[in-house]
Amino acid sequence: MRHLPILVALTLCVGSVRAEDESPAEKPAAETPPAETPKNPVALIKTSHGDIRVELLASEAPLTVASFLGLADGTREFKDTKTGEMVKRPFYDGLTFHRVLDGFMIQGGCPLGTGTGSPGYKFKDEINGKSLGLDKIKAYANGRPHDWLLINNQAQFNQQIVRPLLARMGITDNETLRKRMPEVRQKLDALTLLEVYRNMGYAYDESLKSSPMERATLAMANSGPNTNGSQFFINLVDNTYLSGKHTVFGRVVAGMEVVDRIAKVDATKPAGVPKEPVTILSIRSLQAPEPPPSKEG
Repeated sequence: MRHLPILVALTLCVGSVRAEDESPAEKPAAETPPAETPKNPVALIKTSHGDIRVELLASEAPLTVASFLGLADGTREFKDTKTGEMVKRPFYDGLTFHRVLDGFMIQGGCPLGTGTGSPGYKFKDEINGKSLGLDKIKAYANGRPHDWLLINNQAQFNQQIVRPLLARMGITDNETLRKRMPEVRQKLDALTLLEVYRNMGYAYDESLKSSPMERATLAMANSGPNTNGSQFFINLVDNTYLSGKHTVFGRVVAGMEVVDRIAKVDATKPAGVPKEPVTILSIRSLQAPEPPPSKEG
């Protein structure tokens, strides 16, 4: 859709923008129920700074968990970045946490170590926007967009909110826009974050339950809707403003102190590239054979 100069008529105000019970009677050993089998798979991330144990939310993000474990254990085929051939081997061994931002997150899983690499395939997001409450949050109120949209100028407002809204309404020229301006304003005032994200291309699955973007959760890094691959990040704080844009597929259940330690390494600003590599020695599901123990740095 070509640029619509009249969009400046839809102005906004922008301020600063910016996770009596009794003891039971003792029973004979034979009657003691067996230990409950974990409902979710668990993976062990061994790093040059220590070990991190993560619970993977298979019922909330089945495709994501299957891809992550397949790459980790070496059962899923991926494209070798050096040869261009499709291979099967443990994908994450020897990769790094290439982006470390204290107070935000640590990100890893790029085969190039730059944040631009992938396993040679992409797959869809697994997010339930309503489960996250995005359908209850107004995207635009009191003349300004919601803080989670991170909009701080008119151009961003037009790009993220107005143009996708006009496209959904079938408005492609200025004359039609002028005639339907009252309708446009009405829809703008009624917009929720869920609708804005849908207009931007995000698709949601109401059959799933989604966990919020809280400290210690694992989420997929991406370059937009449905561009998941191998890169993931671990939240250091509650990054709720990312809700609806990234698939949450796990949580740290042991070793969060290791994650915090990694977050403190010396890194470039503002990119967050560690000056000394933070290596992922291996990632394995605990049902798979574990590599030798690593020494904490």
